[in-house]
Amino acid sequence: MESSRGGALCYAELGTSFTKSGGHYTYLLETLGPLPAFLRLWVEFLFIRPAVASYVSLAFGRYVVEPLFAPCPAPMALIKLVSILGVTFVVAVNCWSVSLASRTQITLTFIKMFALVLIIIPGVIALAKGKTENFQNGFELDSITLDRLPLAFYNGLYAYGGWFYLNFVTEEVINPNRNIPLAIICSMVTVTVFYVLVNVAYYTMMTPAELLLSDAVAVTFANRALQGVAAVIPVLVALSCLGALNGGFFGSPRMLFVGAREGHWPLIFSMIHIQRRTPLPAVLFLYPLVVVMLITGEIYQLINFASFSRWFFIALATLGMLIHRYRFPHHPRPFKVPLAIAVTFTVVCFFIVGLSLYSDPWNTGRSCALTLTGVPVYYVTIYRFRVPRRLRKVFNYCSKQLQILLEVAQQEVQTY
Repeated sequence: MESSRGGALCYAELGTSFTKSGGHYTYLLETLGPLPAFLRLWVEFLFIRPAVASYVSLAFGRYVVEPLFAPCPAPMALIKLVSILGVTFVVAVNCWSVSLASRTQITLTFIKMFALVLIIIPGVIALAKGKTENFQNGFELDSITLDRLPLAFYNGLYAYGGWFYLNFVTEEVINPNRNIPLAIICSMVTVTVFYVLVNVAYYTMMTPAELLLSDAVAVTFANRALQGVAAVIPVLVALSCLGALNGGFFGSPRMLFVGAREGHWPLIFSMIHIQRRTPLPAVLFLYPLVVVMLITGEIYQLINFASFSRWFFIALATLGMLIHRYRFPHHPRPFKVPLAIAVTFTVVCFFIVGLSLYSDPWNTGRSCALTLTGVPVYYVTIYRFRVPRRLRKVFNYCSKQLQILLEVAQQEVQTY
């Protein structure tokens, strides 16, 4: 939680120092150069965004399907089918209209807040009545081992994450020097308060063992604490998951869009629909990858698989921020995070990433190997551009046909 807040403050500084959209990619490009920036694009498209979208949509599917089969286990095939429908809806919204996607996000955020309040109130009432027995041994250390530590951190950091999504759309933010730090700080305080209170509420009704065994914690809690409206809670949580999914698809394609604009990704990704002004190719081309990973993946494996590269590049971005501070001390920084916070966050991120290679060598090893496959791709297609002429002709022809089919063109108005 503390690490997540430190990262949020670092990204507030990065967002006001470099006012281009693109988030991680832009900051790596500006501070550490094109190779780390390209690798971040490579892993975002190849597996980070598909994996993140997959485990959020799996949570959505589980909360929709699980109550229909309680107390029996829900069929996994149906959960995955509903998850795919959720992803399809979000992709359609983000392809249709930017304003519709943003309005959907605002609506789903309000629904999420309502769901959290609905969980917190009975928890606080139970706590006031003295239901504290599940807190007595809440921090027992017997079961904690070094190999479980990174996954625990990844799950915690994911729950408090999301603070970097605003940096993907910096060019679309009015007065970013004021509004980016303000939005990040306010959202982090709100998320921290609400999520801590929700976890406290869960512990008033469930033991730690019951909480870990439950596939849908909010459903179990509602069945015990909110019998009258228990059926409403899974619906609200499912809509909350849909909001997280929509936020990811709203922000992440902007990184691919900016990468293509800089010449580090196929040009078609930098194009927008001629009427709807949405980054249609960047959103649409992620869809099949998400569906494939959703069908083949399991939620905790997906978290570990995506988290290694995700947090490695976040650590690189904050390291790049520190290097840029040293190299360019007079660069305008409207918001400046204290040095101790930036250094601590960077060290903690590298430590967790390094430890995950020991705790889960299979998933993190695959993640690391897939990241490194981007190095030869970068040198062949960008650094030296040794792509055979025939292959280039085929690629350009396919890009042109896709451009006609999708009715997209390059951005006319410069927003950076």
